[in-house]
Amino acid sequence: MNTFLVAFATLFATVGVADIAFIFAALTKDNTPAQRRAFAIRGTLVALAILLFFGLLGNAILDVFGITIPALRTAGGVLLLLIAIDMVFARHSGGTGTTDEEEDEAKHSPDISIFPLAMPLMAGPGAISAVILLTTSAKSDLEFWLVLLAVVATLLLAFLTLLIAIPIQRLLGLTGLSVVSRVVGILLAALAVQFVFDGIRTSGLLGAAA
Repeated sequence: MNTFLVAFATLFATVGVADIAFIFAALTKDNTPAQRRAFAIRGTLVALAILLFFGLLGNAILDVFGITIPALRTAGGVLLLLIAIDMVFARHSGGTGTTDEEEDEAKHSPDISIFPLAMPLMAGPGAISAVILLTTSAKSDLEFWLVLLAVVATLLLAFLTLLIAIPIQRLLGLTGLSVVSRVVGILLAALAVQFVFDGIRTSGLLGAAA
């Protein structure tokens, strides 16, 4: 259960479940409810396929590039820490959302389900890194499948928020979103630092230095 909760909390932050509702509402304000529902379904399915691909083939990808697990833990922790800092200080970056250029392009696109909804909003670099990091850090088959279950649960929650994006936007407002983002950012920062600590500890560098 602890593995699932850690994975879910990490993915909740890196997918940006709260953020995407606001971005989705802004991008689809001129679309019909049926169109918004179709965008949400396609975007979620594509994002799920992307994250499961990297989750299932994470070890193989690392082997191809000669990347060790400690190196991935450390690099992934640093990346997640940068995302967490952006969340805490309410700074906009491309780690969990779209850049200004990507948003501008999306506004002129008739279908936003693949870009920017599926990628980079739901399956962005932060979420992909988190999935690889979590699956390769799993100590047993049960933990591995719990991480993948957390991926499914996170995207299911993201899908539900997309369906009610406009009511959520009206209910929370910018202040509500800012509070949620900052709280999640603090938790993600702590997880990120723990990943860095684990990566350095398992790398053997401290032992070699001693």
